[in-house]
Amino acid sequence: MKSVIISALLMLTITSVAQSETLGVSVADLDKFNTTLLNGLLSHAKDKAGLKVVTQNAKGDNDLQKKQIQELVADKVDALIVLLSDGDLGAQLTPIAASAGIPLVYVNNVPANVGDLPENQAVVASDEKESGTLQAKEVCRLLNGKGRVAVLIGEPFHAAARARTTDIDDVIATSACKDLKVVERQTAYWSPEFADAQVQEWLSAGVKFDAVIANNDDMALGAIRALKRNGIPMKEVVVAGIDAIDDALAEMAAGDLAVTVFQNAAGQGAGAVDAAVKLMRGEKVPRENYIPFELVTPQNIARYLPKSQ
Repeated sequence: MKSVIISALLMLTITSVAQSETLGVSVADLDKFNTTLLNGLLSHAKDKAGLKVVTQNAKGDNDLQKKQIQELVADKVDALIVLLSDGDLGAQLTPIAASAGIPLVYVNNVPANVGDLPENQAVVASDEKESGTLQAKEVCRLLNGKGRVAVLIGEPFHAAARARTTDIDDVIATSACKDLKVVERQTAYWSPEFADAQVQEWLSAGVKFDAVIANNDDMALGAIRALKRNGIPMKEVVVAGIDAIDDALAEMAAGDLAVTVFQNAAGQGAGAVDAAVKLMRGEKVPRENYIPFELVTPQNIARYLPKSQ
């Protein structure tokens, strides 16, 4: 009987500990991709017995995101997950969590200080070397290695925007694509509205291009909107994005978007939860954890429709 009572008390203690675990989450903003990531995170967290999740939206404000992390630390959460509004902000958030002994997982946007993260901090993302490379190589193939390219860049200080843009340059530098020429490149802040306005500005100025390579699908959609409004047949311009969001897949099915690259937002969210739970329970997690990108074209689009963003 005594052993039964002890076992029951032990089980009660374990349950109590599980119920006391709180995961604090701060996301840069809630665009379509980030919303999908957050939903994947929350859905996966439901499968973790007793895990409570507190979420915050930084609305693209670095100072607000830093304040949110400070408040979550003050509330003594057991672990943090952060989708950074700015990759350079990681250098400020890492010591805040480290000094409190709270594990921290960066998701999607790789912090600039990734090489200096302590053992109880990690990154769950996708290797951006794959994303822009897959995208640009397919554009090069569609243009037979020759043509004029306009590039729409995400946020200037976002690690993904930097990497994806570098990927484009690296592909164009190869012998197979050396006859591609970048005629314009401008920041459009991941936004379809900014992208629409930017492409409209290029068209009004008489800029000629054979392809628009956008760092994400939202900007690609904005480019398509501007091209259509100006009566330019979509078969004359190759438009490429990244993320394979549902709206982009719809445009691809309609014949307007030529290329996108699937980034598993929900998978990143779930992976961040798994990493955070392991860290909060004292388990080791690799510093960098990458979920592969996948090229999406009209030829294989059916494979991605059920799991679109």
